[in-house]
Amino acid sequence: MSVMKKIWDKARSVRKTIALPEGCERRNLLAAEKITKEKLAEVILLGNEIQIRDEAKKHGADISGIKIINPETSDKHEEYSKKFYEMRKSKGVTYEDALLTMKDTIYYATMMVKTGDADGLVSGAIHSTGDLLRPGFQIIKTAPGITIVSSCFVMEVPDCTFGDNGTIVFADCAINPNPNAEELASIAISTAATAKSLLGIEPRVAMLSFSTHGSAKHELVDKVVEATRIAKEKMPELLIDGELQLDAALVPEVGMLKAKNSPVAGKANVVIFPDLQAGNIGYKLVQRLAKANTIGPVSQGFALPINDLSRGCTPEEIVDVVAITAVQAIG
Repeated sequence: MSVMKKIWDKARSVRKTIALPEGCERRNLLAAEKITKEKLAEVILLGNEIQIRDEAKKHGADISGIKIINPETSDKHEEYSKKFYEMRKSKGVTYEDALLTMKDTIYYATMMVKTGDADGLVSGAIHSTGDLLRPGFQIIKTAPGITIVSSCFVMEVPDCTFGDNGTIVFADCAINPNPNAEELASIAISTAATAKSLLGIEPRVAMLSFSTHGSAKHELVDKVVEATRIAKEKMPELLIDGELQLDAALVPEVGMLKAKNSPVAGKANVVIFPDLQAGNIGYKLVQRLAKANTIGPVSQGFALPINDLSRGCTPEEIVDVVAITAVQAIG
């Protein structure tokens, strides 16, 4: 069974409520129809109801039975504005500013997640990553013990025995250009949590470098060693090791040769790249050369689940990200 099929099945079993702030957008409307028919989640579309229904009719999307909320006329608008004002008044936000801000569908959706009126949100088809992350940082904030928001990709490699029968989680490949040791440790902890909650696997985390257990000396290696130490200190029960070269992390024979006593070497199913250049290049190499099915990027590190979309996304990709968000909401 494919990874995405398992995620769909898990999402169906919980039927979480997911807010779509880009409710007037064609791909979101088509995705909302499929999500509802497949019973993956309860969808809430945000925006002007007349516009949403007109667009749905125009594009042949059946949104009957799907809840629509217009933040500007919602009975929760004042309540959310007061909450936002209390959160941000120390930053110079006035109540009038808060009233205006809560008319924004992404801010409103983020407050829905914060208050429990929705379990998660998905946006980004027509908004930038910053448009999503900004209210996320201001309202939801990072999870306890996590210092940075990051992302991961689930790589499903055909005819492969590495990882968990070809399934390996890569991070961070999309957000943080050059994390320091503390941030790299947080990325490792977040990714381990994602692997466990999303895929149901016991994470075995490899902190990647061009060195294995001191085979090379360099400040870039030092960062990975320190990040591993911090992650172990924060989560002593986590199976994590570093620094490890990629072959030592994944190939049993090489792991035994280069890091004989490692609990991870040769059997890692989560790999943490030292920086964004390595991560982005790495996942694209595997995607293209190994023809891997690539799921992501999956946002992680926030206290509650919110996920970003590529602006070139398809309705099918939105459906998958909503399913992922629903599973993340299980906690």
